[in-house]
Amino acid sequence: MKNVIVTGGGGFIGKAIVRQLLNQGLTVTVIGRRKYPDVLAMGAKVAGGDIRDKSFLLKTFKNHDTVFHVAAKAGIWGSRESYFSINVTGTKNVLAACRANNITRLIYTSTPSVVFAGSDLEGVDETTPYAENCLCPYAETKILAEKMVLNENRDDFKTCAIRPHLVWGPGDTNLIPRLISRGRRKQLRIVGQGDNLVAVSYIDNVVNAHLLAAANLEQSAACAGKAYFIAQDKPVNLWNWINDLFSRLDIPRVEKKISFKKAWLAGALLEKIYGCLNWEREPRMTRFLAEQLAKSHWFSLESAKKDLGYTPRVSTLAGLEKTVKWIKEKQNV
Repeated sequence: MKNVIVTGGGGFIGKAIVRQLLNQGLTVTVIGRRKYPDVLAMGAKVAGGDIRDKSFLLKTFKNHDTVFHVAAKAGIWGSRESYFSINVTGTKNVLAACRANNITRLIYTSTPSVVFAGSDLEGVDETTPYAENCLCPYAETKILAEKMVLNENRDDFKTCAIRPHLVWGPGDTNLIPRLISRGRRKQLRIVGQGDNLVAVSYIDNVVNAHLLAAANLEQSAACAGKAYFIAQDKPVNLWNWINDLFSRLDIPRVEKKISFKKAWLAGALLEKIYGCLNWEREPRMTRFLAEQLAKSHWFSLESAKKDLGYTPRVSTLAGLEKTVKWIKEKQNV
């Protein structure tokens, strides 16, 4: 691995991967739709363009040997077309550009949402089937994309999918900022009994899993054609974890509750209203979100440990402390 492409290298996970690749002395080219001066300052190259533009990718992928395909449209609200064009068509274009340029390795950033079907998932492994009748286009399109990536695995083009769950840490632009924003506005409610356990993933551990997968594809290739759940060693009680974060930031604890049934019905109603009115902004509740907030979803890491040699290097407590320090420093700038 010498010349590496990172799609979505200007985002939270992508940028963290880029930083570690550069630390290893590799040449890194980031694919993104903006200029990313901070990525340039790190020493990476930036190729401005869209993964939905196949001709752009065919040209940009020349003279590279490895691709980390991190770019995706995330979130739980939006038109199916917008998710499909980026997550499915974009991935199809990435695969085509890899084949055309004889790239030998692709590490794809997937999500455990591909197996979440609305029921509790407690310590399940990668034999868990893909979900059917997904409640949001993000999960549906990530299923389609992951299938494409793994089905493309060949002796001369090895692929692997990494499924990190609820990624957080310094530099987070999604999970922690959203929690803080809603917490300060007192817009959060414990959905259900509040005893659900969930997997969370500190950013440094997620990056390490991607790099371990790349190294494995280059050596024994035990992970070729496979997907892997990635998270901390142990799940956390979702609401205790959130309240621990809030207490460290002087944000009021989440105490009020709403039943899962009421939250689910409210989500269904809001989805219908927002859909009829073509509102682009995300509803405060959706059916998928209600299920995510009320159900347990955590996963066995045995396959990742066995095949990749994965072990979370940063504990949940240490990660929380690092994240709180980053938030406070950011607030004081």
